[in-house]
Amino acid sequence: MSAPDTARPVARLLLVDDHPLVRDGLRMRLEAADLSVVGEAGNADEALALAASLEPDLALMDVGMNGMNGITLAGVFHERFPGIRVLMLSMHDNIEYVTQAVRAGASGYLLKDSPASEIVRAIGVVLAGQTFFSEGLAARMIHATATASPLDRLTPRERDILDALAEGLSSKQIAQQTGLSVRTVETHRLNLKRKLEIEGQAELIKFAVEHRRR
Repeated sequence: MSAPDTARPVARLLLVDDHPLVRDGLRMRLEAADLSVVGEAGNADEALALAASLEPDLALMDVGMNGMNGITLAGVFHERFPGIRVLMLSMHDNIEYVTQAVRAGASGYLLKDSPASEIVRAIGVVLAGQTFFSEGLAARMIHATATASPLDRLTPRERDILDALAEGLSSKQIAQQTGLSVRTVETHRLNLKRKLEIEGQAELIKFAVEHRRR
């Protein structure tokens, strides 16, 4: 009898950048590391369509795209596809961009000149539910988050759901109220617990009641 196959499934990646040459170079670096690029998008509309049809595990997204920029798009992804992790790629090391990306729902921020090994490591960390920042940004982000309220980490949609939990609404009721699917609401609840470092549902609801917006 042959041994069962315990190999982990290959992560499915979506590349979002309005420069084809950048996408080509990034795809080659990722495929050389045995990662699977299932789609490429040059703008927000293409990215949203591919996210819906391909259901990738992670989107690597350029910050400075024409039209809808990557930070705004990350927020749309977080609302519509909360199960897809977003890792930002940028030429800019401006900490304000990084902070905006995290608030929009991104799980990490990498500079485009990062070595392939760092990009591959970042993908693994983000897919494991953690956050990742390029080495030069990490210390600055630690300082920024240490002085911020836990509520500052939440996206507007997550804050709305937190308020709904404070009102005693179930996931089904929140879904009906917001127009989201129950599955999407449940994913947002998981993200709330992760960001707020809360373990159980009772603790999450207690936090929601204590921090409800009046």
